[in-house]
Amino acid sequence: MTDKVRIEQGSVQETLVIPLYGRKLCADLFPKLYSDRSAARICENLDYDFSDLDRQAKSVLWQFGALEAAMRQLDMQWEIDDYLTAHPYAAVVNMGCGLDQTGRACDNGTCRIYNVDMPDIIAARKELIPAGERELDIAGDLNDFAWMDKIDGSGGAILFAAGVFCYLTFDQAKALATELARRFPGGRLVFDTMGKLGKKLMRATFKNFGMENYDDCLFVEDIAVVEAWVPTAHVSSRGYMLGYYDMDDPSVTVLHRFLARRCDRLVKMRIVRMDFAW
Repeated sequence: MTDKVRIEQGSVQETLVIPLYGRKLCADLFPKLYSDRSAARICENLDYDFSDLDRQAKSVLWQFGALEAAMRQLDMQWEIDDYLTAHPYAAVVNMGCGLDQTGRACDNGTCRIYNVDMPDIIAARKELIPAGERELDIAGDLNDFAWMDKIDGSGGAILFAAGVFCYLTFDQAKALATELARRFPGGRLVFDTMGKLGKKLMRATFKNFGMENYDDCLFVEDIAVVEAWVPTAHVSSRGYMLGYYDMDDPSVTVLHRFLARRCDRLVKMRIVRMDFAW
C-alpha cells in the first residue's frame, strides 16, 4: 500500500480504529504474550490523528482494556487451531470481523477464510486489508442468514464471533446458533459472553453505539441457558481472561491479574464453545 488511507472523524471507518489501536497497543505492551503485529502495520497505513488514543493508552484501565482484547483474540485462536487440527480443510468464519485478522493468524495453508460484517465495514476492510488467497469477504447482516449460503463447510466449519454476541438480543443469539447448527453439522461455534454485571458496566459503550435498548442485549449468568439453545450440541465455557492462558508476560502487572480474576468470576466474562452434532 503506497498511499495512506484517510480516516474521517465520525465515519464508519473511525469506529474500527479503536479496537485496531487496542490490538496494536497489546503487541507493544505485552510482546511475550501477544505477538501479532498486523494491527501496527494497518495503523501505519492510516492517515488518522492517533494523539488522543496515545494519551488514553497511558491509563492503566485503558491498558487493561487492550489486554482484554488480546486475551479474547488468543482464546479464539486457540479454539480455531484446535478445530483445524482435526479438520484442516475447514471454513474459518469470522462473524462481525471489523478489521480483525484472526483467520489469517490461524491459516494452516489449506483452510478457507471468511470475513463477515455489514456492507460499510466490509467496504472499509477491502480498502485496508484486501482479501488474500483462500479468503472471502462477505457483506451482510448476521441476523439475515443469507450470508451463510456463501460458506463452503464441506470440510468442516469453525465459526467465531469476538465482541459480537453482547450486541445481539437473546432471541437473535439463539436463532443464530440454531441456524448455524442446522447448516454446519460437525461444526464449532465460539463466542464471548458476560453476565448481568458486565452488561451494566458496558452501558456507556452501548449508548455510544446508539443502542438505547441495551437492556435487551444478551447476557449469560448460567451456561445452562446456552445449552438449551441447541440441545444436540455439546456446550462448554472457560474464563475469558485466564481460562486458556496464565498471562505469562512480565509486563502483566499484579493489578492486571487482579482485574482479570474479577472479570472471569464476578463479571462472568466467558468464552463459550458449541460443538454441533453431525
